[in-house]
Amino acid sequence: MAVNRGKIPATMPSEFTAKGLLWTSLLAASPLLKAEAPPANYLSEQPAQTQHAMVVSIHHLAADAGVEILRQGGNAVDAAVATGFALAVVHPAAGNIGGGGFMLIRLHNGKSTFIDYREKAPLAATANMYLDAKGNVIPDASTIGYKAIGVPGSVAGMAYAEKKYGRLDLKRVMQPALRLARDGFVLSTEEAAELHEQDLARFPESRRIFQRDGNYYQPGEFMRQPELARTLERIADNPDSFYHGDLARDVARAVRSGGGILTERDLATYEVKEREPVTGTYKGYTVISAPPPSSGGVALIEALNILEGYNLSRLGDRAPAEMHLIVEAYRRAYMDRADYLGDPDFASLPVDQLIDKKYATAWRTGIEVDQATPSSTLRRPAGFLPPPPKEEKTPDHVNTTHYSVVDAEGNAASVTTTLNNSFGSAATAEGLGFLLNDEMDDFAAKQGVPNLYGLIQGPANAIAPGKRPLSSMTPTIVLKDGKLSMVLGSPGGGRIITTVANIFLSVAEEGLNIQQAVDAPRFHHQYLPDVLDLEPGFSAATTAGLQALGYSLDTTEQSWSDGECIFVNPHTGFLEGGQDHRHTYGKAAGY
Repeated sequence: MAVNRGKIPATMPSEFTAKGLLWTSLLAASPLLKAEAPPANYLSEQPAQTQHAMVVSIHHLAADAGVEILRQGGNAVDAAVATGFALAVVHPAAGNIGGGGFMLIRLHNGKSTFIDYREKAPLAATANMYLDAKGNVIPDASTIGYKAIGVPGSVAGMAYAEKKYGRLDLKRVMQPALRLARDGFVLSTEEAAELHEQDLARFPESRRIFQRDGNYYQPGEFMRQPELARTLERIADNPDSFYHGDLARDVARAVRSGGGILTERDLATYEVKEREPVTGTYKGYTVISAPPPSSGGVALIEALNILEGYNLSRLGDRAPAEMHLIVEAYRRAYMDRADYLGDPDFASLPVDQLIDKKYATAWRTGIEVDQATPSSTLRRPAGFLPPPPKEEKTPDHVNTTHYSVVDAEGNAASVTTTLNNSFGSAATAEGLGFLLNDEMDDFAAKQGVPNLYGLIQGPANAIAPGKRPLSSMTPTIVLKDGKLSMVLGSPGGGRIITTVANIFLSVAEEGLNIQQAVDAPRFHHQYLPDVLDLEPGFSAATTAGLQALGYSLDTTEQSWSDGECIFVNPHTGFLEGGQDHRHTYGKAAGY
């Protein structure tokens, strides 16, 4: 499909018939709202192509690890587990065994499932644990150091996925990661620079391993991690030891020695949850995505339901008129996210109502075509949802990573895994060689106070013992005419949902190839703060057009997120990889 630019919709959605003349005159009168050609640098991009199987990851060695297992007869889940453990070695900023994640699987027989290995709050956690005596949030308490650590789920989740859905065995699929930790790998310029993270220097073990006590790694040097190699060997021999054996005792001791509250009992009571994905439709596509405790799938489908009533492709790729409608959908979905979503094991969540198309239609009627809706004036349509949960006012730069896998049989895995902040809590488990998460910041430390990512958290996401924090991770699999079409996902904290939506819409509405869609400049709105974030790449005319619509813009951040996605070309059957060029060391690999 060609990219359409600068055309007025041939037809209007029914609720906009009275506004059609306003829309037409607005576009005609204001050149600022007309579509513009996006920067040529991303429109010239072409995706990597393979015929049989593919892995797309932020790190080339992790992608190669997955492909190595595919070539040995493994399926998509085997490759996903191999890639995940390899990322724990080569991408310590986000790859992990000390964090958690989600794995969305669609098998070639049509079965889909969602494996939740999100971190949990320790049993000693309390709602007010990050507040001072005056009830104010203590700076850094939920983001840096041992008190910020939730119960890690990555080892349990990957072992569960391998045992139930893999074709090989855990020890075999972990061999690439073991080899990378033991023998080392060469650091690129970008990777060496990332290890200068200041927070790592605050913890002696982290400073020793990742910064060589101040003798920083240089580009081109090998990084070897013998302690991590020994830990991986112990996991490969017996993954259950991470939760019930000697390894659990070592992890708990390391956290407690740093002043954290994680105990052996917390590890022993951790459990993986297999859940039903949320599913929606959009103009002939079926969208399968992450259910709670992720907000990602619900918010994504709600936003797409709102947008389904518009002919976006006629407005032009990233033209202000198109962006305006998309942003207004994001604004409304994020408002619902803040009020209603949390851990489904702790509260009844109105998921079906939130992704109901009638609800989206009601939201859509309140969108003005010629001006932004101030978040302070937003009112939810009546009659669809119960009142948001209420309780007394007591007490998301990110690093998560995503990778996508498709095997030769058509099985697909979309995996997003995280330490939360870059390098997590910055604290390393002494003697074990791996970083631990700071996932406790994804809870509401105090109702109404933004977290690391500026997200406002509601009572449904208050801290409680054994509870999983609300996540924005949005691993997504898309079908077209019942056949696999896209495998999508991204890191980015609160911006994950909009990144995935931007990529999907760029393919589905604008006809961009998957590489162009991944590389295209991003935009994001999350209801509060009432600011539209723009990546570099938008023209002055576009920003002026958005300001004319009433948006407050923030263009200060250079880039965000890291889409690592796969598209199945319906004409050739080839797999096409979109590896995000915002980083220099990723790869779309396959055969």
